[in-house]
Amino acid sequence: MKTIITSTGNQLNSVFDLRFGRASWFCLYDDQSGEISFIENENINAQSGAGTKTVEKVVELGVKKVISGDFGPKAKELLEKFNIQMVLLQDDKNTMQRIIDQLKS
Repeated sequence: MKTIITSTGNQLNSVFDLRFGRASWFCLYDDQSGEISFIENENINAQSGAGTKTVEKVVELGVKKVISGDFGPKAKELLEKFNIQMVLLQDDKNTMQRIIDQLKS
């Protein structure tokens, strides 16, 4: 299953970004292949609709779980529509590596 984690940077030691649609980066983790990659958020500076545009990207990537600190109402509605699990974390000190390690355990 593919999971996206919102991130402030593009490395495993980057810290968790509490924002969904306006996160700087997305850490894409595939628990079946073990692959980890980073995708720059092209919607970070969108005038409006950053959350819904980000959901479109999530669907395009075949992601089934999103970990972030918050989801706007429109993004949340779309994620529910596509049966994508939303996980809320509030610790913005967590690194991508630590979150992925928790997903593996």
